[in-house]
Amino acid sequence: MTIVDLSLPIRAHVRWKTEVTVQSNFEDPSHPFRSSRLAMPAHGFTHCDGFNHFIPGAATVDRMPLETWVGEAAVVDLTHIVANTAVEAADLEARGQHVRRGDIALLRTDWPLRRSWETVEFWTEAPWTSAAACRWLVARGVKAVGYDYPPDQPVRDLVLGRRRPIAPEEWATHHTFFPAGIGVIEYLVNLDRLGRERVRFLALPLKLDGGDGAPARAIAILD
Repeated sequence: MTIVDLSLPIRAHVRWKTEVTVQSNFEDPSHPFRSSRLAMPAHGFTHCDGFNHFIPGAATVDRMPLETWVGEAAVVDLTHIVANTAVEAADLEARGQHVRRGDIALLRTDWPLRRSWETVEFWTEAPWTSAAACRWLVARGVKAVGYDYPPDQPVRDLVLGRRRPIAPEEWATHHTFFPAGIGVIEYLVNLDRLGRERVRFLALPLKLDGGDGAPARAIAILD
């Protein structure tokens, strides 16, 4: 069995305020442990979204079924997608015929190989997912979708600090998937290392009580 880590490392980042504070480090004889405190956003790095992240009163991440995040996954090769371009339904129709009902769809653009995820350009020049592509995945019957790129176009406005009215439907993945009961796993890496169209996958979010999202360790298992 081979396990491929699909998760980002957690450290100080250009987009997310993150701090690891060492609170003890073996110096106290009464407390002979190294112990650290982690402060980070619930939606930073590799993470899973709760439905209440976008829909008021919807399921929190700790109350969503664990089955949402575990199962057979179809890796969809979208590496032909270039910067500042949407993933369209036609791309999925051409390259995603192996996606089955009940799958977790992993959308692979290899964007982390083209821009460093630790730069502003990763977020502002990335591909995004069109509403039509989201509807294609809903019709296909997937139970969750994971991405190696920022999934919605307005992310670049947030990163650049551009304040403008943003209609809910512009957040196409959240607007389409959450009402359909489809989970979202954001900011995967290393999809290029899988080398096959189907894998076993899991990304278990931390059990954050009432959370609208939580960090996750995402992996693929290759038999």
